[in-house]
Amino acid sequence: MTLASVEINQIHYNLSLAFHHVRQPFIDPMILNGFDKQASLLGDSVGKPRLTYCTNVHAGETWQATHDGLRHHLAQVRDGLGVSQLGTGLRLAAQAVEALNEAEALEQLKAIQSDGYPLFTVNAFPYGAFHQEPVKSSVYSPDWSTPERLDYTVAVARLMASVCDNEPVLSISTVPGTFKDWVDDIRREQIMENLVRTVAALTDIEQTSGKYIVLAIEPEPCCMVETIDETIRWFEESLFSATARALLARLTRTTDEHSERLLRRHLGICYDVCHAAVEYEDPVGSLQMIQQAGIGIPKIQLSSALRIASVDAASLESLKAFDEPVYLHQVVQARAGQLQRFVDLPQAFEQFEQAQGSEWRVHFHVPVFIEKLPEFETTRFFLEAVLDYYRDNPCSPHLEVETYTWDVLPASMRDTNVSTDIVRELNWVMRRLGLEHCSDTTA
Repeated sequence: MTLASVEINQIHYNLSLAFHHVRQPFIDPMILNGFDKQASLLGDSVGKPRLTYCTNVHAGETWQATHDGLRHHLAQVRDGLGVSQLGTGLRLAAQAVEALNEAEALEQLKAIQSDGYPLFTVNAFPYGAFHQEPVKSSVYSPDWSTPERLDYTVAVARLMASVCDNEPVLSISTVPGTFKDWVDDIRREQIMENLVRTVAALTDIEQTSGKYIVLAIEPEPCCMVETIDETIRWFEESLFSATARALLARLTRTTDEHSERLLRRHLGICYDVCHAAVEYEDPVGSLQMIQQAGIGIPKIQLSSALRIASVDAASLESLKAFDEPVYLHQVVQARAGQLQRFVDLPQAFEQFEQAQGSEWRVHFHVPVFIEKLPEFETTRFFLEAVLDYYRDNPCSPHLEVETYTWDVLPASMRDTNVSTDIVRELNWVMRRLGLEHCSDTTA
């Protein structure tokens, strides 16, 4: 029997954990109490904002492959940073999560944590294969209209509750509903219902284990929600709607007012800086919009996109090196104040004649320390603005560098050890945040 068909039993929820006001974001000020200049962002000090990288950069769908990759790379990154602990941003495929039901595998994960790699966030966006074979739009499948996505996400949450200690908040990033081409009214309704059922499960987990977990929905170009404005409207009109509140009140046997508090407590936005830059968002204004709407930002993912300021034949030829068969690389074109979207690079290339002179921003995660390429730029300026704002307004407990495209970057951009470049990325971020502990002086 799946979670989608089961109602959560009555929950005597501790009201002191809920919001004092419905529109207050989920973050308790005590969680974000400033930076520790000794790299506490990396995991040395409980209760501080966390910085890590997402391990979706390492190939591995099974638990054994994931385990081996973690053991190989985490030590290299931690040693390169010269820190005592490295907080972990884990990517777990569905088959790895299932394998962790076995005692031996679970002990392996606990041992990794005990060795100085505390887990605080999981990327549960890709359900299945994510490397070395075409992924494209299948990365959104199964989507949030399905019981498979619901069960997988709740299984991740229960796993985190069983192994994570001493963290004031845990986060799980996930698919923004579904791919835009798949949207219809029935699917929208199913997505809302499954997300509400997830909140019921997260409420139960917090009540029974004391572990506070937030689901971070990640807007992405060409998905059901792609812009920040669109995402906020969806939260307000669907996820926080009277229908959603009534369903959660029934599942948890609580009041309408309390159900909204629970929805706001356990649902938030994963602000992917690359995606926001591709959508031409205002870096500071979009974060402030989310905060003003009373929606939490459990995680900010740090990366840059490609930017071609004025499309011409030379930039087009250079861009062809980024047209690879594994991932979708959505393109958003700006021309005369209007935006036009292409679901992947080949569709944009077909419109080259009409696009000349336009600006293109391309969903291709590139290392955060790269500002310029021979024929075009990156959106590092956008990332810098986000980090500058964050330095004075730590609006999220979790920062995660997410450059998962190392193995599909053009050869000229991946001629060094991946772990070395991850260290360089993390040091670049810390330096931008004004932190003192930075062993790398080359970025």
